[in-house]
Amino acid sequence: MSVTEQDHLKGPVIFVDDEHHIRVTVQQTLELEDYSVRCFGSGGEVLDELGIDWPGVIVSDINMPGMDGIELMKRIREIDPDLPVILVTGHGDISMAVAAIRDGAYDFIEKPFASELLVDVVKRALEKRNLTLENRNLRREIEAQSAPGPRILGNTQSIRNMRRIIHQVLNAPTDILINGETGTGKELVARYLHEHSVRREKNFVAINCGAVPENLIESELFGHEAGAFTGADKSRVGKFEYANGGTLFLDEIESMPMAVQVKLLRVIEERMVERLGSNELIPLDIRIVAATKVDLKELSDEGNFRSDLFYRLNIVTIDIPALRDRLEDLPLLFEHFALIASARYQQEIIPLPGERMQQLLQHDWPGNVRELRNLAERYVLLGDEANLVLTEQGQCDELQSRRTLSERVDQFERSLIHEALQRNRGSIKETMVSLGLARKTLYDKMKKHDLDRLDYK
Repeated sequence: MSVTEQDHLKGPVIFVDDEHHIRVTVQQTLELEDYSVRCFGSGGEVLDELGIDWPGVIVSDINMPGMDGIELMKRIREIDPDLPVILVTGHGDISMAVAAIRDGAYDFIEKPFASELLVDVVKRALEKRNLTLENRNLRREIEAQSAPGPRILGNTQSIRNMRRIIHQVLNAPTDILINGETGTGKELVARYLHEHSVRREKNFVAINCGAVPENLIESELFGHEAGAFTGADKSRVGKFEYANGGTLFLDEIESMPMAVQVKLLRVIEERMVERLGSNELIPLDIRIVAATKVDLKELSDEGNFRSDLFYRLNIVTIDIPALRDRLEDLPLLFEHFALIASARYQQEIIPLPGERMQQLLQHDWPGNVRELRNLAERYVLLGDEANLVLTEQGQCDELQSRRTLSERVDQFERSLIHEALQRNRGSIKETMVSLGLARKTLYDKMKKHDLDRLDYK
């Protein structure tokens, strides 16, 4: 089966029955409806396949040797009480199946059953499972965004996708590679991963691999014993040890010397670190988050980065979009940075005029979010004059010339509606009046620009 065909499969569905011919029949029935199906002959084989957010449903016969369907359902509910379990019953098992539904089973099907009935029940169970997981992710995102610590702001699809991936791996026992241009917020994402995970009570340790001299980076990472080299008067704990139990953030991993990459790979694989000048291995319980602003695959193909280290780090990748690719988030980010600067410098914020916001939306932002944050601080300190910097650089006109009339009109329209919703705290009636739009016209334009009034409450 090709990758394209796999991408269109629905499911997954696990079917459990001790009779081989029934497993074959059910698998063929569901696969004809484009479901991804795995079959097992006993309940005990299934449990290792499941996790708290496994995205599928279970269909299981009740009467099986060893672990029967009722016991399997109880064990599954211990893993995830919301995971739908559909029971297949014989004629004498109806009362048992009804009792199982009271205990949390999703539904039951009586043998012999029609293919259409099985497909319909599985379809409804998967719809419920998808809704459950969507609600879980939404709750996690709301809790994370309202909790103290770093926040990842933005409503564009790319940022939503990034947040979804982050929440899926928050507590997963895996290392992570962050890709992003300079200034996109790679350390912010690394801190977010740490502060919202089970490791938050332990240390978050950051080191910029490009800022440490090559002759010192081994000592910084691995530590050393007294006398390990000239000048090592006393023993020193390295970054790995200091981050034990927590998170080690390796920024600009592409700058790490090749000789150190070999040792880093060994630490990652063995979860042990050895100080320079010592023969003692120290066990590590640690998550490593590496970040890069270049294409590591390209570097490894050129022989400038170890390919084995790249593939070891590349298990889970988080891509941070550049600010120019998420300009819809710019007003929200600017307001956020301006509020922080206002509190820091005890300065009142002068509302940013619409034409100035247009200048920001037309800028190319080579420095990404960091550049926007610095400009917001200058605006709080200097007022409207701070925004003249963009015009003086001549970059706005250059970018403007690259955009079509339709793109410029859409950006300006979105900005005006965003400002009106913000000013009126999400009130549709007041926004209609201030913009002179009919209700349906306003709703259509809000839908077009992915604006939700609830975001402005």
